[in-house]
Amino acid sequence: MIDDSAFRDARPIDRLLAVMARLRDKERGCPWDVAQDFATIAPYTVEEAYEVADAIDRRDFAGLREELGDLLLQIAFHARMAEEEGRFDFDDVAETIVAKMIRRHPHVFGDIDAADEAAVHANWERIKAEERAAKGAKSGSEDNGALAGVARALPALVRAEKLQKRASRVGFDWGAPAPILDKIAEEIGELRAELPIADKARLSDELGDVLFAVVNLARHLGIDPETALHGTNAKFERRFGEVERRLRVDGRKPEDSSLEEMEALWQAAKEAERTSAM
Repeated sequence: MIDDSAFRDARPIDRLLAVMARLRDKERGCPWDVAQDFATIAPYTVEEAYEVADAIDRRDFAGLREELGDLLLQIAFHARMAEEEGRFDFDDVAETIVAKMIRRHPHVFGDIDAADEAAVHANWERIKAEERAAKGAKSGSEDNGALAGVARALPALVRAEKLQKRASRVGFDWGAPAPILDKIAEEIGELRAELPIADKARLSDELGDVLFAVVNLARHLGIDPETALHGTNAKFERRFGEVERRLRVDGRKPEDSSLEEMEALWQAAKEAERTSAM
C-alpha cells in the first residue's frame, strides 16, 4: 500500500503521479501495468478520448468528470513510461504545452493585435507553420510540405478534412460546393463501373474517393463530417429502434419480417418524427 499519510495533504495531481509510479514498480506494482509500453497503451488513450466526447455529447457532467480522470490517467501513464526511459516526465509535458499556448497566443501574452476570431485563427496557423518548418529543419527532414505533420493515426474522416484544409492554404481547392457535388457524382459513377468487376481493392479505392469528396463537400458547407455522421448514426438507431418496437407490438422480430414490411415501418417512423418536429 502507498503510505497515504505522505500524500494526504498533497495536490491530487501529485497523488495521481505517485499512484502511477507505484503501479509501474517492477517489484511491488501491478504485473499488467508493468508489462505495458507506449504501443499497448495507445489504443486505451484513444478510447478514453472518445468516452470524454461521448459524455459531453450526452451532457453527462458527472460522467465527464470521471472520463476526464481516465484520460488524465493515460497521460500520466505515458509520462511515467517516458520518465523511466529518461526521456521526459509529467512536468515536462505540462511545461511544453504551457510554452506552446503562450507562443501561439501572442495577442494575449504578447503585443500582437487580433481584433476577431479570424485574425486569431490566421495568427495560429502562421505560428503552427513556422513551428513545423523549424521542427523539420531541426530533424533534418525534407518532409516539410503543406501536408506534413497531419497525424496518420487520426480517424480517416478527420484526417481527410485536415489534409484538404492544408492543401487549401496553398490554393489547391474547389472554390464552391457546386463543383464538388459534380465530383461526387463522377466518383460514384466510377464506383458503379467497378461493381461488375467486383475487385475488392479497386472497389475500396473508388469508395475511398467518394468518401474523400463527401468530406470536401462537408468542409465547404462548414459542417464537421464526423458530427454529421454521428447525428445520422443516432437517427438510424432511433428509427430502427422504432421499427423493432412496432414489430414487438405484433409479437414479431425483424428476422421474422420481410424487408418490405420493415421499410414501411421505417417510413412510418420517419414521418412520425417529421410530424412531431413541426
